[in-house]
Amino acid sequence: MTEEILGERSIGYADKFKDFISNFRDPTGRFKYMERIRRMINYSSSSLIVDYPDLYRYDTELAEALIEDPDTVLKEASDAVREIAERESPDYSARRIYVRVVNLFETIRIRDLRSDHVAKLVQIEGIVTRMHPLRNRMIKAFFRHEKCGGEFEWPMSPDEYIGDRIEKPTICPICGEGGGRFSLLKERSRYIDWQKIVVQERPEDVPGGQMPRSIEVHLIDDLVDTARPGDRVTITGIPRLEQRSPTNPLYEMYIEANSVKISEKMLEEVTITREDEEKIRDLASDPWVREKIVASIAPSIYGHWDLKEAIALLLFGGVPKVMPDGTRIRGDIHVLFIGDPGVAKSQLLQSAARIAPRAVFTSGKGSTAAGLTAAVIRDSKTGEFYLEAGALVLADGGVAVIDEIDKMRPEERVAIHEAMEQQVVSISKAGIVARLNARASVLAAGNPKYGLYDPSKSFTDNVTLPPTIISRFDLIFVVRDVINMERDRELAAYILEAHSDIERFKPEIDPQTLKKYVIYARRYVRPKLTPQAKELIRDFFVELRSSGLKAASTMGQTAIPITPRQLEAVIRLTEAHARMALKNEATEEDAAEAIRITLSFLESVGVDVETGTIDVGILMTGASLHVRKLMGVVEQVVERLAESSDRECARYNDIVSEVTKSHKVDEEKVKEVIRRLHREGIIYEVRSGCYRKT
Repeated sequence: MTEEILGERSIGYADKFKDFISNFRDPTGRFKYMERIRRMINYSSSSLIVDYPDLYRYDTELAEALIEDPDTVLKEASDAVREIAERESPDYSARRIYVRVVNLFETIRIRDLRSDHVAKLVQIEGIVTRMHPLRNRMIKAFFRHEKCGGEFEWPMSPDEYIGDRIEKPTICPICGEGGGRFSLLKERSRYIDWQKIVVQERPEDVPGGQMPRSIEVHLIDDLVDTARPGDRVTITGIPRLEQRSPTNPLYEMYIEANSVKISEKMLEEVTITREDEEKIRDLASDPWVREKIVASIAPSIYGHWDLKEAIALLLFGGVPKVMPDGTRIRGDIHVLFIGDPGVAKSQLLQSAARIAPRAVFTSGKGSTAAGLTAAVIRDSKTGEFYLEAGALVLADGGVAVIDEIDKMRPEERVAIHEAMEQQVVSISKAGIVARLNARASVLAAGNPKYGLYDPSKSFTDNVTLPPTIISRFDLIFVVRDVINMERDRELAAYILEAHSDIERFKPEIDPQTLKKYVIYARRYVRPKLTPQAKELIRDFFVELRSSGLKAASTMGQTAIPITPRQLEAVIRLTEAHARMALKNEATEEDAAEAIRITLSFLESVGVDVETGTIDVGILMTGASLHVRKLMGVVEQVVERLAESSDRECARYNDIVSEVTKSHKVDEEKVKEVIRRLHREGIIYEVRSGCYRKT
């Protein structure tokens, strides 16, 4: 009975599609799909993109049949398109034609796919996490019957789609006899490009405390290599069932893709309605909107205004630029918190991850280099290698939140260097060479090396992070747990109030509205610096640089208080500050606030504890001007003592004694410099307690 109904329904699908393609007009009166067919022929393409809403408006019955019985409808639609294309170009008579359907009304979550959806047309959204190499799939086999010598294509029907396996014929269609050997002629058989990818739920769609679900998607012909790991995709396709083993009664679901749509623009997957836009514009008209945004970040956390403002600036970000020669200047802002335990660093990070439209939260303790960037993994079943995206690639266009960054192993930490500055992840393993986008802001937090921050030591001596990573952060904040009776009383009262009256700590702007506000600003607002803002930033840079000349030493070395890298950071912060108020111009006011927060950062972590002056070299090289000078002195002393010694090396006690007397430096500092030079390979130990220059 069911077969009879399906047979009746299939009658006329091709004619209905011909009618739709030939007669559908868009609101401007153009024949939309006839123009697409002509374009398809001009570009020698084999796919026609059909917008499902257009089909539904034109023929609701046909659109519903497409959802319920896609195999039949799509096959007849392809025949209809081929027939129309053949009239325009006879070459299309023998070509495989695909009707690619996009923009279904309903998007099904990956975790909601069930057996009821098998063999129906569905639409899912997610992130490509794995990409297998391209393979050639046989769709028509060519056999030779050794008994009669006849050669034939199998199966005989011209457009029948072949499954995973092609069974050999038992009877020769030429001589009509069975028996004898059937030899497969591989070179004369017909193939199609085939590729497997794995699509995972978007991080923002995963319910709290649950593992993200994923599903295999099979791509054929012109869909292969359209998506790569890290891409956010909308897949329209047909769920199928596959039996992994003949003895296993369980079947696994995969999706045979009909169309793949890649999100080219950042955050385009979130719809902002007219009501949302009016609300956002109304908020932006408030002169105190920036303060309200900052106050809406972790309102239950006492104080930390600068930290919350830094998070707000990171969420909005600067404007990325692409130069005419292809050079890309990042607009994403990176922020690092280093502080004593129990000062709410992790809570601030969690709050930022909740507000960010796109965020991936990870912990440094449980992350590997591959887990943060990308990995080449071998499939245990097939033995082939495939590419798998990590946290920074999955966070492309959003925020990568890394807690406990100080707990990462040094060899793992090196992996994020390229991703932070160049905003790409380069992979070259097992014959797979790829560059994946990682255009994400990094918000990280960690603890000091010795548990509590020691203000008598420089910032780099207080943390385990290398200068190569520290220098890539636009803003760094030291959060100290200082005992102050008045502040402690206020803090205790605030925390007690937060536990007893939850409603009082309701944010100024609710998280969903703030999330849409951020998306709107990043999508539509691209502020440019005014001449006055440029002048203010230039004067700040020049004046701060000139202040370093005061620390010039007799050796000609100068403390560098700021470098062009910090100058670019000030520009990004200025643009982000303007974006917070949806301004298309970044004014003096925005530049002044960016300079204030940059100075706050430099004065807290870039100060030479010996001289009290700002020296950004501490962040860039891990050593202040004073230490760098002392390293040069010790290096020279080692070289001179080694040349004059019979042992051809300088004894430890002689080095300490000479440098201490000649330069009047504390003995402990000299010993620390010797250890540092040895650790960095500038000097080496010939024998116990005796050194030479490398």
